[in-house]
Amino acid sequence: MTDIDLDSLRARIRALVTELYPDHVDQVVDDLLALAERWAPLLGRVGTGRPDEGTAYLITYGDAFRRKGETPLHTLADVVRRHVRDAVTDIHLLPIYPWTSDDGFGVVDHRQVNPDLGTWDDIAELRADHALALDFVANHVSTSSPWFQGWLADDPRYAGYFLEPGPDFDTSRVVRPRTSPLTHEYPRPDGRVARAWTTFGPDQVDIDPSTPAAMLDLTDVLLGYLARGATTVRLDAIGFLWKESGTTCIHLPQTHAVIRLWRVLVDALAPGTLLLTETNVPHADNITYFGDGSNEAQMVYQFALPPLVLHAFVTGDAGALSRWASGIVPVSETATWFNFLASHDGIGLRPTEGLLTDEDRTMLVERTLARGGRVSMARRPDGSESVYELNTNFLDALVDPGSSDPDAEAVARGLAAHAILLSVVGVPAIYYHSLLGSGQDRVGMEESDIPRRINREVLDADALDRELGSSERRRGMLEGLRSLLAARRQHPAFSPFADQRVETIDPRVFVVRRAPGTAEEVMAVVNVSGDAVDLPDLCGRDVLTGLELDSVRLPPFGFVWLRP
Repeated sequence: MTDIDLDSLRARIRALVTELYPDHVDQVVDDLLALAERWAPLLGRVGTGRPDEGTAYLITYGDAFRRKGETPLHTLADVVRRHVRDAVTDIHLLPIYPWTSDDGFGVVDHRQVNPDLGTWDDIAELRADHALALDFVANHVSTSSPWFQGWLADDPRYAGYFLEPGPDFDTSRVVRPRTSPLTHEYPRPDGRVARAWTTFGPDQVDIDPSTPAAMLDLTDVLLGYLARGATTVRLDAIGFLWKESGTTCIHLPQTHAVIRLWRVLVDALAPGTLLLTETNVPHADNITYFGDGSNEAQMVYQFALPPLVLHAFVTGDAGALSRWASGIVPVSETATWFNFLASHDGIGLRPTEGLLTDEDRTMLVERTLARGGRVSMARRPDGSESVYELNTNFLDALVDPGSSDPDAEAVARGLAAHAILLSVVGVPAIYYHSLLGSGQDRVGMEESDIPRRINREVLDADALDRELGSSERRRGMLEGLRSLLAARRQHPAFSPFADQRVETIDPRVFVVRRAPGTAEEVMAVVNVSGDAVDLPDLCGRDVLTGLELDSVRLPPFGFVWLRP
């Protein structure tokens, strides 16, 4: 049981509640404290705490792997135990709840495990050897959710849970990542028609946390995840949480206040638990979710990294990546970046605004289409459309169209790209299809007409066993990444809180020094081009091979991690 000082907690949350609910301060504070008291007996364990150089996440669906006669979550635990082992410390499960759309993100019930995946006991099996990250889809629910159905039926329990903007609600400045209508109509049981806010589409209806009861229900869900053993909670699409007339309805001060409120409660009830915000937006907006470095998220997705790394390998020029990375420094003693290259979504281009030119983005779009991928659009406030993301498999995106040996090229470029991922400041996260060398699933995308399914293929676990023995691409990525991760664990220079300094030696090479000027320093040097590159002024011991180098010659897409 976690001992909590209710008087201290009351004082810390009161200012935030006053900002959010000035007309209901005492009642909301009392209700939050009642929640804290109810959950405290179930939150005796402390989270994993501050990540270090050994921390690494695997991003996966609960049904990423299937085997006849087994629940998918049990199969996932078996694949992790036999093939991934200690390469990662944390398993990030994308939504595991009953759902009706968006491969899990149209959540019907936040509190239940989808029976098609397994049970909470299967989740406990995963936790036996790895820490657990759960997805909290706080912004919206499925139209089949009891919350939404209750709201439609005028159940007073759900009054105000969803936003039905009236004619005076000014939406002219709203920013959102979709081109579908902002609101949709839904029939009520009595024959009337309701219109509700839908940032992401007709089956994902936005919750309205300006209603205190809705925010309290969301808070209860969050604390329930901690009681189920989550040591990291990902706040999906959190930037869209709060809406206000005449604003962009993204990144509003109230959204940040909700995150700060949850941080206070999590720190009090389950110290060491990490909050991770997911906001696929330009870099300057993204970093605001650190707050002051101690009062909002402990980790923020580094959304600019995937498109900039891809651009570097496509052009053979690390210039844009290096210029951006030179401004990335440790955040604080408790907050850091959540670095990734691939995920269940596409490769976002909004984060490259101000970092890449329009010509650069057009080139990436054309390359994606040439490789069989698709492009998803977003609508600007003025009604025009812009490219939101590239729907492709990251390894395939690295390969030149028409390559004579695409699998070998995917491994060479893929490992080099991940050598960058694993060397820059922050905590690395690797998508299961990257770890296992998967290709893009064009059949799944085309049959479903869902662009993101190009990178969401469900793998047959027994077939995977065979392919890890026969496929050089699968075996090369898994063994190569296991080796890189093992080396990373041995060097405190790769701590998510150690300083970094980016250097420009040759435009074809990305160079970052971690813990520069200390006894722990490691210099990561990655060739992003198809040329052999001589770097006669660099020397040291390559911690990846153990070789002492008097000078460095990198083959195409070669890399070293040097100790001075």
